[in-house]
Amino acid sequence: MQITESNVIQYRHEGDFYFSYGVKAFQTKRFERAEKWFQKSLELQPTNPLYLSQLSVLYTEIGQYHRANDLLQKVIDHHGHAYPDCFYLLANNYAHLGLFYEAKKFGDKYLEHQEDGDFRDEVVQLLDMLEQLSTDEHDEDDLEFDDLDEIIMHQETAFYHLEHEEWDEAIEVLEEMMTFYPEYISAKHEYAYALFRSGDEEEAITLEEAWFEQDPTSLHSRLNLVYFYYSSGKNSEFQELLPTLLNVYPTYEPQKLKLAITLARVEEYGLALPRFQQINNRQVSNYLSYYYWFSKVLAKNEMYEKSDQIWKQGIKKHPSLQSFD
Repeated sequence: MQITESNVIQYRHEGDFYFSYGVKAFQTKRFERAEKWFQKSLELQPTNPLYLSQLSVLYTEIGQYHRANDLLQKVIDHHGHAYPDCFYLLANNYAHLGLFYEAKKFGDKYLEHQEDGDFRDEVVQLLDMLEQLSTDEHDEDDLEFDDLDEIIMHQETAFYHLEHEEWDEAIEVLEEMMTFYPEYISAKHEYAYALFRSGDEEEAITLEEAWFEQDPTSLHSRLNLVYFYYSSGKNSEFQELLPTLLNVYPTYEPQKLKLAITLARVEEYGLALPRFQQINNRQVSNYLSYYYWFSKVLAKNEMYEKSDQIWKQGIKKHPSLQSFD
């Protein structure tokens, strides 16, 4: 039989083909594989609302709420109010981020367009919780929506500058936070750390020691001082304080990461390794420092293949990591 163009069956992978494989991977919690399949489907149909929404759900699942919201906003930009479930998903993500004003806005939008929708009960419950946070005047620690949004914006800006070692910019933001939001305790410790890294070592140590004296249980103070003492050659102080970290096991992933990184910075690579291995990497994937220090710790423990793997993952998620090599 002569093969011609007319009798060759043309086979082309459509978006649904890739999407179905993504769903299967997602259901078995193979999130990296699922992300690849969903992105493949979006290469063929970039504005498909189902593909965009499902990838956003994946990002929500692994704690990347900003990326999830970008995709949901794309659905709204291209399809208007035709997919009101996006409003619920946005409200939920903004609540996780602590941006309560935005969470309330999208929760209200969902009820406006889908009063009896599938997520009505969840949205009503979310709005009730936000209302309680907003109106409880008896708790002095409660903050209004606008204040909470401002804190989150300052926090994320400071986080970016700290992760990229832009010390002067970080100091400026953290000084504002200390002035306007003194209840945000970690800001002053991040400020001391940025001061130390910018060259004001003695001032940073003086501040942190004073705060540690006020609260000897502070993990923030101990982490900073262990690093400060080690880096500035105060060996006796370092040797005295280091053991106080070894029996501390935080439950909050960013604190686990800070402890692991501190041990790495003071060249306790053997102690740092199990700490990194206990971290849920999906919850710290937005930390450039996670990939940098975990890769280094693995190499120092002669786990070179794994070190290279973590480094490549970091470069893929944070291209600027290459400048830290």
